[in-house]
Amino acid sequence: MKHRYFVSTVYLNVVFFCLILVFLAVSLRIGYVDLSLREVVHGLLGTASDKTITIVWELRLPRVLLTIAIGAGLGLSGAVLQSLLRNPLAESSVIGVSSSAALGGVIALYFGLSAGFSYALPISAMIGAGIATGVLYFISVRSKSTLTLILIGIAINGFALALISLAMNLSPNPWAVSEIIFWLMGSVRDRSFTEVNLAVPFILLGILILLGLGKSLNALSLGEDGAASLGVNLKRVRLLAIIGTSISVGAGVAVAGTIGFVGLIVPHLIRPLVGNLPSRLLLASALGGAVLLTASDLLVRFISVGPELNLGVVTSLLGTPFFLYIILKTRKGMQ
Repeated sequence: MKHRYFVSTVYLNVVFFCLILVFLAVSLRIGYVDLSLREVVHGLLGTASDKTITIVWELRLPRVLLTIAIGAGLGLSGAVLQSLLRNPLAESSVIGVSSSAALGGVIALYFGLSAGFSYALPISAMIGAGIATGVLYFISVRSKSTLTLILIGIAINGFALALISLAMNLSPNPWAVSEIIFWLMGSVRDRSFTEVNLAVPFILLGILILLGLGKSLNALSLGEDGAASLGVNLKRVRLLAIIGTSISVGAGVAVAGTIGFVGLIVPHLIRPLVGNLPSRLLLASALGGAVLLTASDLLVRFISVGPELNLGVVTSLLGTPFFLYIILKTRKGMQ
């Protein structure tokens, strides 16, 4: 059984990696101006026309790089949160981590912190995500109830959104309000390498931290006492999980807004294929998150309904029915 899961995990990771490359190529080709694969290659090499080079390097490549990085961070953070909190419904947008990160970003925008210091926006978003993750963890330690954790997460989510609404209500600048609303709906449209340089290094750092927790999370699945008896430093694992989740989610929210349910959908779809061990689930969830978000971004570009749909809207439409399904499945298993 273990060997079967190991082989299927390797195959799945290879398939996901190949899909990422395919979606990368397709993303660079399609848009308001369709390019051939040959034109894309010449554009990347800088041997095409100035127009093609501009389209490839300044418009499409930053967008797809952000999509891959953010999707990987969200998918991986969802798998880690579910393992850390031992809750199948744990996901950054469901339990208030993303909205708390958004609140941190809104604070940086509202008080003009990001105007004088470009890293104020991702740092504020990461702090917001870290506070929410820390609060949820300490609550989960004291209460083993799935329902209690989800209700607390909903409360955190509602409180963060209320403060965001307050900031918009008090803002004297209508343009800033519209920007915040658009940003909260989640999108990677019109992003440049400025956003890539701002967010991707943090997301990659968060991913590396979270991937290193696989064996410790394996032990934690036996319970805290069992993990401690195996020599796992529980305080270190908790701290690294909170830091890694905060960095990967917060940095993504800072440049793309709130994109929900990726971390809920991906681990649940992958777990039957790779088994329940987090060490096998983590990398597959990161790659699967990148695949799902890149595919979703391609979908919004293929759909012609006037203005381009926001990426966060598409993932919410996909994730909400899935969330209800997981709730019903979890409730049935508890009866």
